Amino acid sequence: MQLVGRHFDTKQAVQVDVRDGVIAEIRPWGGGEDRALPWIAPGLVDLQVNGYAGREFTDAALNVETVEQVSLAMDRGGVTRYLPTVVTQEHSVQRHVLATIARAVEASEVVRRRVAGIHLEGPYVSSEDGPRGAHAREHCRPPDWAEFQSLQEAACGNIRLLTMSPEYPGAGEFVGRVCESGVIVSIGHTNATGEQIDAAVAAGARMSTHLGNGAHGILHRHFNYIWSQLAHDELTATLIVDGHHLPPPVVKAFVRVKSAARVILISDITGMAGTSSAESGRHRRTSLGDVEMLDDGRVVVAGQREYLAGATEPLAVGVANVVRFAGVDLAAAIEMASGNPAKLLHLPAGQLAIGAAADLILFDLGNQPDSTLHVRATINGGTCVFRTKCHDGDSPA
Repeated sequence: MQLVGRHFDTKQAVQVDVRDGVIAEIRPWGGGEDRALPWIAPGLVDLQVNGYAGREFTDAALNVETVEQVSLAMDRGGVTRYLPTVVTQEHSVQRHVLATIARAVEASEVVRRRVAGIHLEGPYVSSEDGPRGAHAREHCRPPDWAEFQSLQEAACGNIRLLTMSPEYPGAGEFVGRVCESGVIVSIGHTNATGEQIDAAVAAGARMSTHLGNGAHGILHRHFNYIWSQLAHDELTATLIVDGHHLPPPVVKAFVRVKSAARVILISDITGMAGTSSAESGRHRRTSLGDVEMLDDGRVVVAGQREYLAGATEPLAVGVANVVRFAGVDLAAAIEMASGNPAKLLHLPAGQLAIGAAADLILFDLGNQPDSTLHVRATINGGTCVFRTKCHDGDSPA
């Protein structure tokens, strides 16, 4: 397979030769930059996908077919690797969901080539309004090592990322044990003090989940869990830059504090995304309970207007937005959505380099303030899994 496009970093027109699922060669094409060509970059890696098109992962009726359907839906948005995200629920439901995803990974090549592990978001999160976000209060609970082992057993070892709050007694020791087991611990949905966050970082926590969200509406101006996490260089911050979750000045400030190297863009999309049912009004029985779609596109916990309940925009929207909101270049934005999460998970992806996995996207991105990222083609493991035009063989453009 031969692909031609403008290199997302150098901006030069290049031809990328793909053989046996890896990038075999990258060489100049046409002697320079051709603005008619699409951009070419490593495929996007999304660490937080709750569902898509009316399908949710945290569902007592989840089956392998649904996992396949959501996995295939990622192709259209340029996502080549992702983490199905399981949210707070009763223990039996979480075990069923985790076991079903693990079974899908084992049984389906479609799932296996796209799913890089599982993100367990809860149940060890704050039960307070604000920090718990849309997580069901009755199922929010303190960390329990025996229970976590039971969940990991159900997942056949596929839990790669755990979001939890270190506000509970004994949380530091729990964080340490989880990290020693090879799972990344991320602080999120928390009401922890600065000292409790310090202890979690000392024990091995290395990430903040959707920083700035899952929080109280009003915080102390100096002493709060957002500042504490921003101040820790050890913590990489994931951000939802869909235009709803964080105002542009907040995105800009967070990126400048953390630097592009310590920011990961996520979508946090739910089953409300990519479906005609995503219309204004109340929607019942989602994985996050009753939610409401507002006229401006925000999805909130039903009955109020402040606390959001997941997102509906794909990760590619965040790439385009962070360029505008934070003033970073395209190369930095792609790193936040591809290279940085791939490194975190130790994936052989996230690079446009010889020898790297041929997980690639070709896309258009205009120069106007409201430009969106339009995916032309998605290449997963050297196979074109989505395209709007032919980009391989003898049709380089």
